[in-house]
Amino acid sequence: MYCVCKEHIELAIDKFVDDYEDAPDIVDLVETKFSDWEAPATCDMCSSIAAYLVV
Repeated sequence: MYCVCKEHIELAIDKFVDDYEDAPDIVDLVETKFSDWEAPATCDMCSSIAAYLVV
């Protein structure tokens, strides 16, 4: 699972496919809220705002 900014979405997809050998689901963190989980504020790969969850 990766929380990433728009700049790193392709890298996160590539890493997910390499790790799990399957296509990920991509969730827009701006439009989606979770009741039991709060998304990190920043990208896993830089200090920009996390915009997508790759899972």
